[in-house]
Amino acid sequence: MKRFHVHVNVGNLDASIGFYSTLFGSAPSVRKPDYAKWMLDDPRLNFAISQRDHAAGIDHLGLQADDPAELDVIGERLAAADALALAEQGTTCCYAHSDKYWAEDPQGVRWETFYTHGSATTYSSPATRVQAGLAADGSVPSPERTAACGSACG
Repeated sequence: MKRFHVHVNVGNLDASIGFYSTLFGSAPSVRKPDYAKWMLDDPRLNFAISQRDHAAGIDHLGLQADDPAELDVIGERLAAADALALAEQGTTCCYAHSDKYWAEDPQGVRWETFYTHGSATTYSSPATRVQAGLAADGSVPSPERTAACGSACG
């Protein structure tokens, strides 16, 4: 079963951790100097916040897959919708090692679909990012689409 994912950029991490811990009735399962994450079962949600170099507000939405096969099915659906902008294998992002597909909906809302296979000691590692030409028509995604979807962890 998939888990819904929301990532919000915040201006004050400590104040936001206090607010969301009260709202969710629990402390974050991961807390770093610039990041916090709640893995909730009711609702089934991966909710993350970070205080980084981005405007405050929703950064992206997503789906967290429980296994690599489930992630591949989601990736195929995104390709069929001609929305797939970037595929990453073995990337480091948000203090985790993951495989992912980034996409944009017709309004430009960024979607991250991912399978996490381990934790990391750093927020991101640009050296592990891999561009993949997986657009539905077989073409390589444009640099504009890649930049728009793949910048969440940069």
